[in-house]
Amino acid sequence: MASSPSSDAVGRFLTLADTAEILNLTVAEIRGLVDSGELPAIRLGGSWRVERVVLESYIEAKYEESRRMSLWQQSDFANIPELSGGTILRSDH
Repeated sequence: MASSPSSDAVGRFLTLADTAEILNLTVAEIRGLVDSGELPAIRLGGSWRVERVVLESYIEAKYEESRRMSLWQQSDFANIPELSGGTILRSDH
């Protein structure tokens, strides 16, 4: 059984495979995030690397995005099609 990379074992920079394991995604999905610029990475020695603090910031931002979306969906404004992208996100019925 594979275990998650520990902080001491992988150091400051994570490979895309390490990053994928931490986020429970595929390497291809991580590469897509890097290619789109959503997850900042650098090339070191011909390989893409994600700095540990950058990954931690990315995870925190995703939590904040999720929290804000939850609050938005609970708000009265979520039922106004013009503000919710043309669809009603929740129903009180």
